[in-house]
Amino acid sequence: MDDLAALANIAEILGTLTIVGGALFALFQIREFRAQRRQAAAVELTRSFQGPELAHAVNLIQELPEGVTAAELRAKGPEYEQAAVMVTTTYETIALLVFHELASFSMVRELTGGLGVVMWRKLSNWTNTVREEQSQPSWGEWFQWLGEQLARENAQKEAHPAYKRFAKWRPRK
Repeated sequence: MDDLAALANIAEILGTLTIVGGALFALFQIREFRAQRRQAAAVELTRSFQGPELAHAVNLIQELPEGVTAAELRAKGPEYEQAAVMVTTTYETIALLVFHELASFSMVRELTGGLGVVMWRKLSNWTNTVREEQSQPSWGEWFQWLGEQLARENAQKEAHPAYKRFAKWRPRK
């Protein structure tokens, strides 16, 4: 009887260890999956900035004065409003990736920080007009959020650009 009780205790201990080991393995797998998801988002984020359509849209918007009105933007022609929509929707997507922690804010800040701030400053009045015209206060909401977050962070970073902050950096061998 003592042998049977000892075997039962050993089986119970082994069962508990198996459950704990399985839980630890599952936690490890979840962490790995999240890391892979973040890396995939980073690759897609980088690709989104390499497309010729976005580059063209950014070039058009950069020509505009800061705080351009909707009337001024539209007077330039439909290509300019299409560019504004492209920039807005691109930054909306990026902002959601950041907010949901699929892309890190620090990576987005390094990749597009200054440009994101400039794009928001140039298109903020136009965005507010579109919101009013369409009775949709959420139009460009994430673009605004990201632009404001980047502006706040960039104000602290401007004194230390990457070429100064990482001047001593060397690649791993």
